[in-house]
Amino acid sequence: MIAPAARRHLSLRISVTEQCQLRCPYCMPAQGLPAASGEDVLKVEEMVRFVQILRRHFDLAKVRLTGGEPLVRRDVAALVAALAAEGIQDIALTTNGELLADAAAELRQAGLRRVNIHIDSLDAGTYRTLTRRGRLSRALAGVEAARRAGLAPIKLNMVVLRGVNDSEVVAMARFGLERGCEVRFLEVMPIGVAAASHREWFVPSAEVRHRLASAFDLEPLPVVPGAPSRDVRARDTLGRSGLLGFISPCSQPFCSDCRRLRLTSAGRLIGCLARAEGPDVSALLKAPHPGDEAGLLAAIDQALRLKLKDHCFADQRIMATVGG
Repeated sequence: MIAPAARRHLSLRISVTEQCQLRCPYCMPAQGLPAASGEDVLKVEEMVRFVQILRRHFDLAKVRLTGGEPLVRRDVAALVAALAAEGIQDIALTTNGELLADAAAELRQAGLRRVNIHIDSLDAGTYRTLTRRGRLSRALAGVEAARRAGLAPIKLNMVVLRGVNDSEVVAMARFGLERGCEVRFLEVMPIGVAAASHREWFVPSAEVRHRLASAFDLEPLPVVPGAPSRDVRARDTLGRSGLLGFISPCSQPFCSDCRRLRLTSAGRLIGCLARAEGPDVSALLKAPHPGDEAGLLAAIDQALRLKLKDHCFADQRIMATVGG
């Protein structure tokens, strides 16, 4: 059992839904996922209760809301407000951005501080092909709405896929620098629906960085403990500068320093995306009793002990079911 006095540092990701209106091929099957029944999805108060328990026993640095696409859930602003009322200072959201234009101001008012927007291409045709149904104009409108609302930093996440969008990495970096957004380039992981195409798609971060070095002056920055991204400051020929990051779970794993814990919308705790195991705490959260806190702490301990040790991607679950 984890000793409460240890006050271990943790970062929590809450996947508020498995549903998404897009069908990106490394994340979601083309047919989507069946909708879960209402009783199978954690309510706002149940998610908040889990956060309260974590705060009593850990140094909870931040809470990030993910999906699926979190903005398809109508009460996500209420969850942000509830987390802010609990004193969570660093509340973030990961989104595909297509619903953000109508939600950014309300989320900022509720207490959201920053946002990660997945946008894998700046070409409308490529974007449409990648998302299978998305519209680039909506995602770009989401970026601009986040800027107007004062969400900062805005991080643009690009999963780099060979032969699909890898030719756009310089354009994406330049797009971010022009708008004051950080850009992070992600290696695709061989899990879920991406496993079958991983060998074909995979582009190592070193190759992306080499391409960027031809267009920008790159200054490496100190590694932040617990952060998955290895960041550089990029400067272009016009004197503009901004942050670029590389998330490299395959070529430069950060497992030994990982401090993330995930709570899925169905109430399962995930210590590592590459592991299929994870305790189910939904019953403990849905019907709380005085002794349940000890059970939850035991489940948290179990999830954290399942973190990747041998760098073997063993999980074939769909990414949208566990959160990004």
